[in-house]
Amino acid sequence: MQPKELAELTGVSVRTLHHYDKIGLLIPQKDDLNGYRIYSEEEVDKLQQILFFKELGFPLKKIKQILDDPSFDKSVALSLQYRLLTEKKKQIETMLKTLDQTIKNEKGEITMTNEEKFTGFDFSSNPYEEEAIKLWGDKAVKQANAKISNLSKTEQHTIKESFDAEFRNLAAIRTLHPASDEAQLRMDHFFHYLNDNHGNIYSLEAFRGLGEIYVADERFTKNIDQFGDGLALFLKEAMQVYAEKNK
Repeated sequence: MQPKELAELTGVSVRTLHHYDKIGLLIPQKDDLNGYRIYSEEEVDKLQQILFFKELGFPLKKIKQILDDPSFDKSVALSLQYRLLTEKKKQIETMLKTLDQTIKNEKGEITMTNEEKFTGFDFSSNPYEEEAIKLWGDKAVKQANAKISNLSKTEQHTIKESFDAEFRNLAAIRTLHPASDEAQLRMDHFFHYLNDNHGNIYSLEAFRGLGEIYVADERFTKNIDQFGDGLALFLKEAMQVYAEKNK
């Protein structure tokens, strides 16, 4: 299909398709004869995946990261999307009930408590994205943990002391702007420090994903913030900037 045909089929505008092509999210093939953009069945299926993730609130950068991950499994993704959309449906149904009660409250038919007025709202971090991080965003973390588990107790203790020192140094700059020169210089050191200690398993995307896990996973947040309140969030933002700047 050409862009116009795919747009008519899906409801996604041609302009949006061009944007997806520009950012490398959905790249069409080129017709050798006339140079037209052509979308194969594979690209059509990929667009469906993009739209499912988009419906669940994933930003385009995260969708690209997930789809580009070598460990991405479409069947696993479809099962995840089905489950998460079902959960989203339940939340919407709860909010519709709250809205119905609010309308009755306005008419004086019932009296709602303040707590009841906000039933169904959820302003926490995207729970759907956290599910994806668990599936595709912590591959490097699992590899690192596996490597450490094979070391002797003495070696593990030495690595722990080294990491503690690294996080103490990072905590000292956590009040800086994540994009500042000094913060980014420390991120460069941290990026190479992790790879030097774990056998070069962290790509820029994996480094960014690790930063997201620092905030999404409460266990990481608790362990990191013991070196300084807010350190996990600072690292997430600084690591994201570093990954973007060094593509």
